[in-house]
Amino acid sequence: MMATNGKKTCEVNDDQSSVSLNGNSHSAAVNGATMKASSGSKLQNGGTGTTERFTFSSEPTVEDIRRMQAEFTDERDWNQFHQPRNLLLAMVGEVGEVAELFQWRGEVAEGLPDWTESEREQLAQELSDVMIYLVELAEKCRVDLPQAVLRKMALNRLKYPASKVHGSAKKYTEYKD
Repeated sequence: MMATNGKKTCEVNDDQSSVSLNGNSHSAAVNGATMKASSGSKLQNGGTGTTERFTFSSEPTVEDIRRMQAEFTDERDWNQFHQPRNLLLAMVGEVGEVAELFQWRGEVAEGLPDWTESEREQLAQELSDVMIYLVELAEKCRVDLPQAVLRKMALNRLKYPASKVHGSAKKYTEYKD
């Protein structure tokens, strides 16, 4: 599959699980992510040790995704249907499909160790649908999502100072100064 907007080109080769952005090839596992070691992290059993921290690939960016989806929508003349309310409802439907994958499984361990590759790929597909609709909804509402995330994270740091909330799941309104 190839998408382009005149400036950037994205090609996905399903056979080899690789992505090429502007001619720069990036090979990846099925779900395209890497893991980084982090020492001193707390393990599920309460001990400490070296755990692996998940990281996303650097490409495509949120803007790349917006451009690819805009081109996809334009090529099909779907903008007439892609208004904010419709995008929101479509996204909620996709979130329901993600929830369905977790339904009746009980607690699911981080990294999904008990899931098959097929189940992981299905999850990747559904999460991708959610993200695509989220990015398009943000575009239609003129919300610069990366900048909004930065502002929200700064607000969350104020609402949930680590010194006050460490290890607690209480809502910010429940903390006393």
